[in-house]
Amino acid sequence: MGEGFHTLTIERLVIGVFFTGVKLSNGQGGVCYTPIKSIPDAVCCPTSAGRTFDPVKIGGMKAGDILARLAPHEPIKTAVAIATLNALSASCWAKGQKGAYEIKENVDAQDVVRMPKESTVVVVGALVPTLRALKIRGGTWWVVEEDPRTLKRAEIDHFVPTAQSADVISKADTLIITGATLVTKTLESILHAAKPNAEIAVMGPTAGLLPEPLFKRGVRVVGGVRVKNPDKLLDVLAAGGSGYHFFDTLADRIVIERP
Repeated sequence: MGEGFHTLTIERLVIGVFFTGVKLSNGQGGVCYTPIKSIPDAVCCPTSAGRTFDPVKIGGMKAGDILARLAPHEPIKTAVAIATLNALSASCWAKGQKGAYEIKENVDAQDVVRMPKESTVVVVGALVPTLRALKIRGGTWWVVEEDPRTLKRAEIDHFVPTAQSADVISKADTLIITGATLVTKTLESILHAAKPNAEIAVMGPTAGLLPEPLFKRGVRVVGGVRVKNPDKLLDVLAAGGSGYHFFDTLADRIVIERP
């Protein structure tokens, strides 16, 4: 981004029930999955206070300082950092700074993933559009999920617990991964376990970032969102809104395919 990166700050932050969102001082916005179930010590104010950014001081905090929180295992700080990274990625694209790839707007990543009926498909995370497509497609498919309560009755027969997922992931011809694995910091190990030359996609609002690091790790399709109206989107998140409340209205779906 050049010198401008060092002057960018957080103008607004919302940690919603389903998604966390930020607006930068240049007007760009980004979102990330909120890891509510992963927050340690979130039982009362005193024990959880240090697990998040100080809400009194977050406004005006430099974006670069936020990114420094990507490393420590503090889920909410990680979510804020990824939302910030997504907003910074949007800032790069707005300046025409991108690699040798095309950003397709108003396209659902699910529609460009290759999963012929004879292939074995593994979905990491309960990605509703993908599971819906697989139930229609049939064939061999599995869904890896930490909480089976997120799955419908017709999906339970295909359920694989996270702790037992390495074997099915290594056999997948097509591997579709929720962007939420960026927050839980499990994406790297999943990609490491993937079969060579597998069709790999990482998708969801959390994955709306510069794709080169994912491409280098074998991912072919990255599907995220580009925020169109940060203030209204943050208002929706603050009111408990989910992706269904901002897809295609306040944020455009985007797809980036590896050249």
